[in-house]
Amino acid sequence: MTVATQDLKVLAVCIGKPEARPGKKTKTGINKRSTSETVSIGLKGLADDAVCNRKHHGGPEQAVYVEGNLSRLWWQKTLNKPVNHGLFGENLCIAGLDNQIVSVGDRFLSGDLVMEVTAPRMPCRVLGDRMGDHAFLKLYKKAARPGFYCRVIHPGHITAGTLVRYVPYAGQRISMPEIASHYGKRASPELIARYQSVPVHAKLRAFLSNGLIKF
Repeated sequence: MTVATQDLKVLAVCIGKPEARPGKKTKTGINKRSTSETVSIGLKGLADDAVCNRKHHGGPEQAVYVEGNLSRLWWQKTLNKPVNHGLFGENLCIAGLDNQIVSVGDRFLSGDLVMEVTAPRMPCRVLGDRMGDHAFLKLYKKAARPGFYCRVIHPGHITAGTLVRYVPYAGQRISMPEIASHYGKRASPELIARYQSVPVHAKLRAFLSNGLIKF
């Protein structure tokens, strides 16, 4: 499928603070709330945004978590309830974007800021807590329209309402739903070669050496 360069708009910028998880000793930063302020985005993510479990979240390969607004609206219709910006723990929501078309290596440019897609968001228990229903995790996987993580190629700033240029990767197109469908599975040599040809998440690349798709 051919995907064209598009000029889109950032609908929301969301950041979170460390908050207690009910019944747990650990804290979470998943409760993101939109801000009207201009936010700095560096190599490790958004300034003042909490990432509490650094083993599985955050870091240079997962510096920014993005949701396309077309996917957010799809969820709103499917769940038959408001899906507010930040509900899934995303940092940015981009107007006119469908998560299903996004592939590894796609870039988002805004001023000096350059972000590059690395991998899909895989649902975890914390998301189930956030949604108040752990059955939602199966629904999220079945829906095949996951949000996605970006590494920051060049730092910059972002504000809700800012224009952002979406530049599709020119090589192999490996979409977020495709990676999510292969997650945790053994891969054929042909599939591994495809994955190795694109700028995937560094942990995923390391697992590929063992024939496994995981990060």
